[in-house]
Amino acid sequence: MKLVGLYDPRTLCIQPSGFIFAICAFATCGGYHGYLQVKVDCSARRPNNLSINIEFGYPFRLQQIHFKAPLCDASREEVIFLNGDFSAAAQFFVTVGVLAFLYSFFATIVYVFYQNKYLKNNRGPLVDFLVTVTFSLMWLLSSCCWAKSLTDIKAATNPTEVLLLIASCREKENRCATTQEPFWSRLNTSTVFGFLNAILWSGNIWFVFKETGWYKTERLYSESSFDQPDDGFGPFRQDSFTESRGNYDKQLERQASINQSQVNFSLPETYLGKAVIYERENKVASQGPAIFVNEM
Repeated sequence: MKLVGLYDPRTLCIQPSGFIFAICAFATCGGYHGYLQVKVDCSARRPNNLSINIEFGYPFRLQQIHFKAPLCDASREEVIFLNGDFSAAAQFFVTVGVLAFLYSFFATIVYVFYQNKYLKNNRGPLVDFLVTVTFSLMWLLSSCCWAKSLTDIKAATNPTEVLLLIASCREKENRCATTQEPFWSRLNTSTVFGFLNAILWSGNIWFVFKETGWYKTERLYSESSFDQPDDGFGPFRQDSFTESRGNYDKQLERQASINQSQVNFSLPETYLGKAVIYERENKVASQGPAIFVNEM
């Protein structure tokens, strides 16, 4: 057994952090329980200062959460329901977290113990790449939906809005107050973990893509196209350079022959006059043609 996957960045960091963040995301959302307490003080009723406890939690079907509030003008109580159903976004967020946790755990086992089968026929990296892209989109979509639903849940359970649902609190002579408000830090943390998972899985796409045949084929093609000019640089460029140099020499020889044919060799212009013969006594005996040379 070859433990190649132990040196894979996905095995060392990304996948363990993937299922840890997934656990934090769906645990902080799915295990939440909120508690709200209000007090109603009826001026014309004894005893007064009645406390009302309101509990809610996952999957946040608030329209099913009800509580009883006293009617100050009568000796009876009314049943009041909260507003809103936010179970779809909450369940979608938790489902994505659970599935991401299971897949991360399963993928880590495959990377460590079944690396050869994972890389066989390129099916493992291809499936892993498609699943990673799918989870990236699902994490982003579910986190956005859950963040919007969390804002609506806070508005629906706002103590001011809850007190307005009670008929006795809408009367000016009665006094109503909030004694305890729900804590939202846990749900806020779940939203943060949701977006962290979206970023983590989006960055994980690159590591999975490097294992696919698409990346390897593209890399081989780029390397071959880059090496091709280097292979042809030596002989091809050398032959072309020699050939061009030979053509240049031939052109020089042809130009020299043309210039040589165009050169005109001309003698100095001469003039033949009458010849003069001198005797010993410096007398002219006979005259012959005289030669006069004109300098060019």
